Amino acid sequence: MSSSGARRKTSSGLNGKGNTRLRIEKMEAERKERRRAMEERKQKRAAEEKANLEAGNPGDMDFIGMIRRWREERSGQAKPLMSSDKRDSHHSLCICVRKRPVNDKEREKLDHDSITVLNPTVWVHSAKLRVDGITKYMDHSSFQLDYAFDEKCNTQLLYEATSRPLVEFSCQGTGGRATIFAYGQTGSGKTFTMSAIQELVARDLFQLLSEELTEEDDPKFCTLDNCHVVISFFEMYGGSIQDLLNQRQRLKVLEDGKGEVIVAGLSERQANDPSELLKLLAEGNNARTTHTTEANDTSSRSHAICQIMLRDNKNDRLRGKLSLVDLAGSERGTDTKSHNSQRRAESADINTSLLSLKECIRALDKNASSGGGSSGHVPYRGSKLTLILKDCFTSPKAMTTMITTLSPGASSTDHSLNTLRYADRIKEHKVGASGKRAGSMVKLRRKVKTAKPQQRLYNVDSLTSPSASADSDEFYDATMDSANNTVEDGADIARLQATTDEEELRKTVETLMEQEESMLSLHMKSIHENAELLSEEGKLLQDAQRPDATLSDLDQYMDALEVVLDRKEDMILRLQEKLGFFRENLIKEQDLALRVQEQQ
Repeated sequence: MSSSGARRKTSSGLNGKGNTRLRIEKMEAERKERRRAMEERKQKRAAEEKANLEAGNPGDMDFIGMIRRWREERSGQAKPLMSSDKRDSHHSLCICVRKRPVNDKEREKLDHDSITVLNPTVWVHSAKLRVDGITKYMDHSSFQLDYAFDEKCNTQLLYEATSRPLVEFSCQGTGGRATIFAYGQTGSGKTFTMSAIQELVARDLFQLLSEELTEEDDPKFCTLDNCHVVISFFEMYGGSIQDLLNQRQRLKVLEDGKGEVIVAGLSERQANDPSELLKLLAEGNNARTTHTTEANDTSSRSHAICQIMLRDNKNDRLRGKLSLVDLAGSERGTDTKSHNSQRRAESADINTSLLSLKECIRALDKNASSGGGSSGHVPYRGSKLTLILKDCFTSPKAMTTMITTLSPGASSTDHSLNTLRYADRIKEHKVGASGKRAGSMVKLRRKVKTAKPQQRLYNVDSLTSPSASADSDEFYDATMDSANNTVEDGADIARLQATTDEEELRKTVETLMEQEESMLSLHMKSIHENAELLSEEGKLLQDAQRPDATLSDLDQYMDALEVVLDRKEDMILRLQEKLGFFRENLIKEQDLALRVQEQQ
């Protein structure tokens, strides 16, 4: 080999080593850059997490980021709420929602804010994982109501927009019935909202009554010169009624032949100024029944009904009534597993009365919107709560406000969705939903033959008791005996048959609602379990495909796969069983609905 060839070979070798060194240095620089970028991302994530904690919104950073970006894209879409905003006086029903701030208990659980309010729409952001169990995504559900108040809105603004018109309506002196309900999950701020509204009502009521009438005012308008204010305050707890202003005295619900519902023994206390009224309200609120539940340490386990009545000074005739109803906290059946039998019975009674209340309010709104007054059927006998508030549903002069309260925590999204579905079904205008289910709900309208008025009172406890169906024969026999003097036998039997079918239809609808929740819960659980099994199957398959896998390993693989398949089969069978029961009751509900309509 010549000397020039040797030099070229040496030069090419040096160039090759130089290129390798350059590539190594480049890889090292890229690795340092990746580490630096990773460290920056960690620091940025830590800073964001610290900022979220300081802002009172802890939780999963990925989900919080998704919600923040979603809100940024829709900033400015909310309709601003002004103190001058008021509900339309021509609408008998107003449904609003209020979101409370994140509390300390939710911060300790690292719950992020999962509710966005863009008046009049409220959005629920449900954090989800795809079937791989790793990929995160958000499911956004929207509901449009009359008003939506976020955590920055105070009670004064909510009151002015939704409740003050009812105080003015009650003072018109025409016998109007105004009702304000507070409904929501346990711990969502119902009692807080209702207590503040009670104070505002006490102030404004006496302010309106103190105003002097002008020539342009209706002479029927209530003033302190022609009427006085009386208050009654009682609660419904576990099927019993207790007077909160009379040492929790037990009361009975009675009904006379004219259909007037009376709470026998209920005390009425007169209030001459706002301070006296506030004192009576505080006395009643302090006497309420509360117990510890999973969601709230001081959960109100009773429906509290405060009735403020304006009575004529001359004949004590009722000239206006305002009912403030603080409903017991709603809970799902799956959240009462750790409760004792008493707490579970309370929850079942609460949910039954809430279902009946929904149907009554919806019927009230239908009657008002159709211009039919109170001619449409209102199923107020579904529970004692709705029976006591009968005049609020059947009176042609009735106005109602439903205040729905929400907890913002991510762990409460299922509760929030159920609460908003309840409010949405009352209003019956779905947003972002198919609305298919609304068509299957029964619309009951029947004409009841009016009997001659009877003087004696009938105890209606058995009519609304859940155990009434067990003694149905005795109930119908007693009803037949009491009606023989006023109704012909043939018409009476037909009326009783219609009542039987309607009661069975109501119970079937209640069962459908419970089965729907149970079926959806089981379906969601099956999806998560299937994702876990899918991951487990992938590991089994990977182990079985190893090159060094032995027959013993394959035997273990088959045993493990058989266990996985058995779990899948059991999961599918349980879901099919739930689906079958739901379909049977759905068919039963449709048949009963047709039968009731034919009897009308």
